[in-house]
Amino acid sequence: MVARKLLLKRQTWAAAEPDKEAKRIGLGCGPDDLAVYQGATAPLPSGIPTYTVEILNVSPSGCSLSDVHLACGWFSSARLINPHLFRRLAYDDCLVNDGQPILPAQSLSFQYANSFQYPLSVSYVTCN
Repeated sequence: MVARKLLLKRQTWAAAEPDKEAKRIGLGCGPDDLAVYQGATAPLPSGIPTYTVEILNVSPSGCSLSDVHLACGWFSSARLINPHLFRRLAYDDCLVNDGQPILPAQSLSFQYANSFQYPLSVSYVTCN
């Protein structure tokens, strides 16, 4: 009977939006299926450090992930970032890929420039 209770239990993965609920396709589909990596790259000619971010759908069950939001603080960049790829909506809420699905094994990457590296982590995702 434990399995039945687990199926009936609903989970949300929205820290900033607790009333939003993620759609599940299978066990394990959720924010852990999205990997966010970043590292330092060559600085701008002005000397401002730059960082490359890679966002990768690592879902083992083949889920597409959409409406992806990252916790990003007051994220800003001295280097222009395509707003369809990554943009800050509000404090600690950045939207990835304009909310469109990130397919299984698909990765997105961009570079930003700032005097320090922003910690980025998944705060919300919808499983398709």
